[in-house]
Amino acid sequence: MNTARSTPRRRKGHPEQVGEALGRLTRALGIGKALDDYGVLVAWGSVVGERIAAVTAALRMENGVLFVSVTTAPWRAELSMQRHEIIRKINAAVGKDVVREIRFR
Repeated sequence: MNTARSTPRRRKGHPEQVGEALGRLTRALGIGKALDDYGVLVAWGSVVGERIAAVTAALRMENGVLFVSVTTAPWRAELSMQRHEIIRKINAAVGKDVVREIRFR
């Protein structure tokens, strides 16, 4: 007689969501900040759009400061005026307040 269960068997203890488990793991390994910083660099192009991404490159993050290379001085001036809005959009995209300042070079 086959007595297959209709519900999967749970391990003892409480189930944990994958996101929570990964969060614990990254904190335990001490790589959470590095992953947050990497997320900012990856999100740059989609946050600023194709036109701005074509004339810029997100270079690195250091202590909450995003360093961005800009091809021309006029673009650098324009982006400097938009920096607060860009910071807000990047932080919203990564889901955390990771960027507190942007330096355009």
